[in-house]
Amino acid sequence: MKKTFLVTGILLSTLLAKSQPLTTEFEKTNGRKTTTYSECIKYYEKLDRNFNSILIKKINTTDAGYPLHLVLFSKQNNFNLKNWQKDKVIILVNNGIHPGEPDGIDASMMLARDLATGKIKAPDNVAIAFIALYNIGGALDRNSFSRVNQDGPESYGFRGNAQNLDLNRDFTKNDSRNARAFATIFHLLKPTIFIDNHVSDGADYQHTMTLLTTQQSKLGGAAGAFLHSTFEPALYKNMEEKEWSMCPYVNFEAGSPEKGWPAFYDPPRYSSGYTSLFQTIGFVAETHMLKPFKQRVESTYDLMVAMIEESSKKAKELLEAKRASEKAVIQQSEFPLRWIVDSSRFDTIHFKGYTASYKTSEVTGQQRLYYNRSKPFEKDVEFYNYYKGVNIVTAPKAYLIPQGWHEVIDILKLNNVRMQRLDKDTLMDVEEYRIEDFKSLARPYEKHHKNTDVTATSRHITSMFLKGDFVIYTNQPAKRYLVEMLEPTGDDSFFSWNFFDAVLQQKEGYSNYRWEDVAAEYLKQHPDVKQQLEERKKTDSAFAASADAQLNFVYKKSPYYEPEHMRYPVYRLL
Repeated sequence: MKKTFLVTGILLSTLLAKSQPLTTEFEKTNGRKTTTYSECIKYYEKLDRNFNSILIKKINTTDAGYPLHLVLFSKQNNFNLKNWQKDKVIILVNNGIHPGEPDGIDASMMLARDLATGKIKAPDNVAIAFIALYNIGGALDRNSFSRVNQDGPESYGFRGNAQNLDLNRDFTKNDSRNARAFATIFHLLKPTIFIDNHVSDGADYQHTMTLLTTQQSKLGGAAGAFLHSTFEPALYKNMEEKEWSMCPYVNFEAGSPEKGWPAFYDPPRYSSGYTSLFQTIGFVAETHMLKPFKQRVESTYDLMVAMIEESSKKAKELLEAKRASEKAVIQQSEFPLRWIVDSSRFDTIHFKGYTASYKTSEVTGQQRLYYNRSKPFEKDVEFYNYYKGVNIVTAPKAYLIPQGWHEVIDILKLNNVRMQRLDKDTLMDVEEYRIEDFKSLARPYEKHHKNTDVTATSRHITSMFLKGDFVIYTNQPAKRYLVEMLEPTGDDSFFSWNFFDAVLQQKEGYSNYRWEDVAAEYLKQHPDVKQQLEERKKTDSAFAASADAQLNFVYKKSPYYEPEHMRYPVYRLL
């Protein structure tokens, strides 16, 4: 009898738990409020308790001291990720990278619930994972004023994280623990599709949802071609059927969108640029800031549903395209390190805008731009969605990195880079770079004085590498990531983010009065250098007038000049 009561009690408590309201704060307030961080996590924990199809994993920690919560949904209640990767399209959704743009946070909570309850029919060939709230520090820094251009909600989080970093600039440099936890999640899942939910700033127009897509030329291969020719058009059509007329991300504020615009260039510091290094199709959902919060959340919800529906319909082609691209990258020998718009090619898109007009400012008394909502228009416009690769390099057989550069090694390991260590001191024939010129930003950008306009020369040398130094063969899935991160002239390379700046500072020098005598003796023994000095004086008047410049010229031609200065400490094995 006691056993019967016990079983009955368990069944009643289970039914009671499942009958508990699963209404979100967004729904309770009819779209006036967004969830707080603690409410968000408690909500997902309730879903985890009530439904076998939902599982929460806590991943590492963040700068705010809390772990990232990864919410997994599986229709079959199967959370073996290796099995997911065999035959399912895996969609990873990131929310709250900028917590002042909370649309995806609320939309994902409702979508996870509706998938678990069966309100949204989940396909068998798609698995979904949500990062509940990525920028936890920013979410805890709640306010009602930092998004001055935005229509709701009543209060929200702040853009900067617990280090005041913009996390959508941190995917390659990994200054934040958040970014390091994200890398763990990304390589754990190996997603087919990545969605990063945002709210846009910029020009005014009629569309609620705009979409920034991984630049198809840059993604390249079978995945890029399938994205551009098949998947993206199907997604736009699906949203149109849901009565959301979508257009590509409008990436400027002032001007006339009806004249057309180039696709946003997303280098690897951004989420969609980072995912493309591993042949994952990335989408950044950008709802329009001036549309009501309720409308924005609903369109974000529907975009994710459309993504699931189209992924299911085209699962076979998506998986084949990703796998073909992964194989092709391993075989690829040449890689562009920068991309520029191909102005000779464009797509035609249907744009619904408002006429840009000017009137007298009540603040300055001068002419100011405004978008006249009483004059809407629809027009087919040119969208420059093709890019050309430039600064092309040939991938080496392997890269060699001395073990002292442990920060770089740690980030490579986070990104599933396979590497091995030398088991003894070894003399090797390699190619080395010397940094000839660069510019550094005068003001810090995301905690760095980024290096730009880098020029480097290369030469073949024989050098001793020590036991424990790292050899990284490029014949592996991370090949494109390795090339873009380890080549010094890459847009978002480790060199560009100052990881190797120590080599840019000369550690030894000389006193002029003493070097004068040594230099004079050196020139007597090396007439070729003497001749170069005299020729330079004839052709460069400023050089001829400067004793310091001439002494330094001789110094840098001599063996006294330290070889480590301006020598890039990543070597290429050809």
